[in-house]
Order: sequence, then structure tokens, then C-alpha cells
Amino acid sequence: MKHFNLGPLHFQASTLTLVFILLVLAVTLTLAIIAIRRSARPKRSGSLEALRVLCVAFVCAMLLGPEWRTIQESDLQPEIAIIWDESLSMGTEDARKPESLPGSEKILKRRDLVQRLLETEFWKSFEANERNRVTRSSFGGTPEDADLLEKSMSGTDINQALTKTLEGGQNLRAAIFIGDGDWNLGSSPLAAAQQFRLKGIPLYTLATGSDKRLPDLELVSVNAPTYGIEGENVQIPFTIESSLARDVRTQIRIRSESGAERYKDITLRANSTHYDSILWRIEKEGASKLTISLPVANGELIETNNSTEFVMSGKPESIRVLVIETLPRWEYRFIRNALSRDPGVQVDCLLLHPNLGKGDGPDYIQNFPEKLEDLQKYDVVFIGDVGIGEKQLTIEQANLIKGLVENQASGVVFIPGPQGNQYTLAQSELGDLIPVELDPDQREGLSESVETPMRLTPEGEKSLLTMLGDNESQNEMIWRSLPGFYWQAAVTKPKAGSTILAVNEARRNSSGRLPILVTSRAGSGKVLYMAIDSAWRWRRGVEDLYHYRFWGQVARWMSYQRNMAAGERIRLFYTPERPKPGNFVSLAANAFDPNGAPLTEGVLQVELTAPNGQLSQIELPKKDGAWGRFTGRFKVSQPGEWKLKAFIPGEPSAFVETKIISQSDALEKTGRPARLEVLEEMAKISRGRLVTPAKLDELVKEINALPEPQALITSIKIWAHWITPAILITLLAIFWIGRKLNGTF
Repeated sequence: MKHFNLGPLHFQASTLTLVFILLVLAVTLTLAIIAIRRSARPKRSGSLEALRVLCVAFVCAMLLGPEWRTIQESDLQPEIAIIWDESLSMGTEDARKPESLPGSEKILKRRDLVQRLLETEFWKSFEANERNRVTRSSFGGTPEDADLLEKSMSGTDINQALTKTLEGGQNLRAAIFIGDGDWNLGSSPLAAAQQFRLKGIPLYTLATGSDKRLPDLELVSVNAPTYGIEGENVQIPFTIESSLARDVRTQIRIRSESGAERYKDITLRANSTHYDSILWRIEKEGASKLTISLPVANGELIETNNSTEFVMSGKPESIRVLVIETLPRWEYRFIRNALSRDPGVQVDCLLLHPNLGKGDGPDYIQNFPEKLEDLQKYDVVFIGDVGIGEKQLTIEQANLIKGLVENQASGVVFIPGPQGNQYTLAQSELGDLIPVELDPDQREGLSESVETPMRLTPEGEKSLLTMLGDNESQNEMIWRSLPGFYWQAAVTKPKAGSTILAVNEARRNSSGRLPILVTSRAGSGKVLYMAIDSAWRWRRGVEDLYHYRFWGQVARWMSYQRNMAAGERIRLFYTPERPKPGNFVSLAANAFDPNGAPLTEGVLQVELTAPNGQLSQIELPKKDGAWGRFTGRFKVSQPGEWKLKAFIPGEPSAFVETKIISQSDALEKTGRPARLEVLEEMAKISRGRLVTPAKLDELVKEINALPEPQALITSIKIWAHWITPAILITLLAIFWIGRKLNGTF
């Protein structure tokens, strides 16, 4: 390839191209001379042939690849930029200290190692004899007095930091990045590394931290409910990650501000994730701050992620229950007694005796609540051996119960009996809510000659409904000691979407063991099916202890969502209970007129107050076909406490207020392995190198040996510029017009 120039105009071409161009020019000139000599008008023809030669010469010149180059010499010193990471992940204590640095420690926090390296002032040799300027900067730092919101939203954007260095650099010679390679904001840092390469600036990465996770137990998440009933137990699920190379037997503890404490023994498997829950009894009404924690294990290096705090509110209970039955069997009598004696429950009973007529006395009502304003006040409806028929429920009444469950977030409990009346519920929409398939050939049920126990399923062992002890181990012993049953409703299998909590330990069919205790969801409400009617036998030897507790927990579990935020004329409930920033929260509300009847038209307004005090407002339109139900949603944009006020427009007294706690998992986490592969790829792309702190001297020598930055050369490729074809087309057009004119006069 031949290179030559005429001042700022540079050309390049191969020998073959030069020979070809010379031949073309020689032939063109020869033909032009011959044409002029033969022409009757030599002057005109000479002008045209000269234009032809000019066109050919212009094309030949473009084949030489002409470029217009300007050289700009910089009068600035070469610059070497040093950038280091100060994000929260740099607080991980896994950086090995080189022996060349002072101090007796072997392992440092990543940020402490960076400070030790900077204190050596290794860059001084770069500045010797004024050969280079050194600029130093950090990024990703969070103020020590930052609140929880600021810390949770902080992250690491390596790409932005490198891009800012590249754009702000003046005569940049090299850059040194010190960090762990962990990024969680912005674009990949490899994009910035590519820009360094295009500008011929090597990027050296100085790695801090270990690429293997330190031995640690981390309490990753706690998903506590937002509220519980005062004096009752709630389940608090939690997740723990173990990076220890051995199994650990430890305790998870939960403690309140008053000093009350509970604990649970757990076993954490090596290098695994543990999902579990712990029970907590609500101490008082109002908000309480709770701390859940686990002790530091032997060999664990990080202690800061072993505990977390959260807030949960206690509420006084006021649950309305309706019990519907035909024959006053033992189960009905003891359920009525249990609910009547529960101070947090108000019970109404409707006894539809086939022979004696309707029951009368304390806690009894004479007729089914036909009006919506009378029915909607019930949180839970118990349906015993009751069906559709004369002196029982009508189809319209059964449909109303279904609407109460689906639209008003109430619960329904099915407790069948040997009369088989519940089979007739299939004539109504309420039959669709039964969460099991009934055996049509055995309406009278299944009788046992010996006492038959039931067994909890894995789901039942974790459910608050079946928690009869103060902890899981105690609960298991209680269920094993409970008296069994002699009769069960005939069911074949659970329906799709239902959850089996307990099964018959002695009977099974092709679908498995016969289900006894089954739950499901219906719209915004809950459903429970209990296939036996002898839970009253659990009183043997312990009186009311377990029987009362079980049915009290059923009533509270079913009314939980309905009473999340309840006012006189509005009830508001939402999911999820503890959303994270970026999640949508689904809102559902029931609204009533001054008489207690569900609203049939209009909208509800919800005023939102974000944690930063910003106000906004959304509308909840009425759901078609649902009585008094309004739905909508909003997006949680930041962590913290969100205040909600739902109200009926134009009626200042019709409102309800509640709070939603948005918990954010911090973007930056300590204890995670350093991402050395990211640092290595950054250096490789930019033609730099990844080094460890122990080889800092080698890095200094390599940068000192770099060539001086080249002068800035600006090149305009004339052959590829848009003006080139424009000139050629113009010349050819003039030539063509000239030929036409030459033939006419």
C-alpha cells in the first residue's frame, strides 16, 4: 500500500491500483486527442474532451482514497484518572490485605482496603517530572446520616462513573478503576469500556473483594401481616440464606419494644435457602415495632444482616357471625357456645328445625336476613346440615350468601351432616363455592366402627387455622393427642385451587387420602369445608381449650381481610399487604349508604399520601355486577409509610383511613461476592489489565511505560463524503448538455 500526501491531503493506493489509473488516464487522453483532430469544430470538441478527461481524472482521484487530515497538538499534560467505588457493597469484609500495606489485619472491608491503597499515594510516580496530571474521584457514596429511604434507593452505576470520567477527561492517557465490579443501576459498564477502547485509552481495573461468598447467615426477608387481633397469634414468615459450608442448628427470635420475646429452633442446611415462619401474639392495640433476629454462628463473618425491624399493628376485634343449622347436633351446640362466649365475636343463630320450627332464645334470629344491609354485616357464615328446600334456604338466599363472600370479603364455613342436605346446594350458585367434590352415591356419609384420627398435611402444619399450640412442635403433639371421629361426609377429591389442611388417616381412594379440612378463595372472600362434625370431641380431658381456640381462629382468619380497614360506611382492603417499590397495590372497597345498604352507583375517591409527603388521588369505580364493591389500583413508587384515605365524594363523614408499609430490599447488599469477571471484561475490552492490590507495583510500572498520548488527528474521508458524488454528477451533466448543444449549431 502506497501512502503520499499533498499538504493536508493524504492518498493511499496499491501498486495495481496506480498502474490501472495511469492506463485509464493515458487511454482517455489518447482518445481525446484523436477526437479533437477528427472534429470539424476543434475548439468546441476540445472543450468537451477536456471535460471528459476531467470526469475520468476525478473518478481516478477518488480511487486513491483521498482524506483531508488536520493534526491538533494538545498543550495539556497527559491525564491519568483514578476512580473508586464507595457504594454500600464496599462495606463487605472480604478483602485480603497485601503484606506491603501497614497493619496486622489479614481481612479488611473493601472500602478500608481502598483507603489503605490511596494512602500509599502510589500515583506520585505518575506526576514525577510533570509528565502527567492525576485526577481522583469517587462515586456511589451514601451519607452516614442518610435515612432508610435514601439507603434503600442507593446503588452502583459504574457505566455512568466511567462515562463521566471519559467525557470530562482532558488529554486522557489511562484510567484506573478500583472496586468490586458490582453494579445494579444504569447500563452495563462494558459499554463505557468500549468507548475507552475507541479512543485508545486503556482502562486498568484494581479488584477489591473475594469472588466467593463469605461464610454468612443472612435474614433475607420478613413478610409479616400489617395487623393482627389483640391477644391472638399471627404467623410471620421469614427467609434465611446460608453460605456456611455446614449445617447450623440455631434459633430465630422475635422481640417487641416491651421486651416480650419468642423463639423457634431451626436447622439451616449448608449453602441453602430456608423458608419458615414464627408465631407472635399481639400484645396491645396500636402499632408496635418488632425485631426478628438470629444469633451469629461460629465462623460467620458478617453480623449486620442477621436482624431486621418491622412494624405491626394490633386491633380490637369485633366479628359478626351467622350460624345456620337444621338439627341442633352436638357440633352445632358447641360451636354456638364457643362463639357466644368469645368476647370478640357477636353471633346470630338461625335454627331451621324440620319439625319444631325455628329456634328461639338468646343469640337467635327468626328469619334469614333478606335485605343486603342486614346480610352484609356478617363477617362469617356457618352453614351446617342445611340445603335448598322447604323450611331451609331458598335459591335466592343461597345466592345472596355467595355474593356476600365474593363481593364483601366475608367467609363461609361448610359443616355437612348425615342428612346430606348440603348436596341440594348445587341447585344454587352457593354450591360452586364448596371446595370439594361430593360423592353422590353416599349422601349419608361414611361411618367408622372405630375411632379414626385425622392427619395434618404439610400445608396444615404451617396454617394458622390448625395452630392449637404456641409453637409448631407443641402443635404437632396436640394434634396427635386429639380424639378421632366416627363419621365423615363422603367426598372424592378437592377441587382445583383448594388447599387441603387435614386428611383421613385411614381412608383413601384413587385421588389419595380423603380430605377433611379444605380451604379455598372465592372472589375476595374465603371458604372452609370441614367433612366431620365431631370437633366437639376435642374437649375430652381439656374442656374448651382446643375446641374454642380452633373455631375462634376460623372466625378471625376468615374476617381478616374484610377488617383490614373498616369504617362505618366503608371497608377497604388491599393486596399485597407489604408491597415493594415498583409493585402495584390492588384496592377493593365496600361502600354503603346511610341505611347500610350497598351503594349501587358512583365512585369512591382514595387520597394517597406518599412517604415523602406528596399527595395524589385516584378513583375506584364500581365493579359491574358486584353489590357495593369498588376496585382500583395504584403503583408504589417509593418505600416507607403510605397513608390512604377512602371516602365517598360529597359526604365528609363517610371515610376510612389506613396505612400501607412498603418494604424495600436495598439495591446494595453486603456479603455478596465481588464480580471480578466484570472487572476483567472491562479491562480486556479497553486493552487494559485486571490487577490485584498485591500487584500494585506492576500496575504503576505498566502505566509509566505507556507511550505519550498521540496528537489528535481529524480526518475527513473525501471519497466517502456526500459532496463527491454531487460534483461528479454535476460534471457529467455539463458534459452531456455540452454534447447535445455541440450537435445543434
